[in-house]
Amino acid sequence: MRGLALERTFDGLLAWDSFFHLSHDDQRGMFPIFKRHASPRAALMFTSGPSHGEAIGSYRGEPLYHASLAPEEYRALLKANGFQVVEHIVEDPDCGGHTVWLAQMEY
Repeated sequence: MRGLALERTFDGLLAWDSFFHLSHDDQRGMFPIFKRHASPRAALMFTSGPSHGEAIGSYRGEPLYHASLAPEEYRALLKANGFQVVEHIVEDPDCGGHTVWLAQMEY
């Protein structure tokens, strides 16, 4: 994900239950990658934690790293890379408690 360079663009980008396993710095570095792969008016959807921090969860008995930036930082990174936030829902009970971001490329 961090080195993705497909040399093409897409109408939709999805980073569901994946993006938040990256470190804070690696998450920051993903926004230019999202921008390079986004067609005009492309949708970007990703999940994050509800607030800035790091946590170790577990999956099948193994430790699993999670990190999240503050919502204000996600908004700033999206804007700086040409995306407008369409919807942001924190710990959505209709979506398994996920914090969901939906943004759209501004072209």
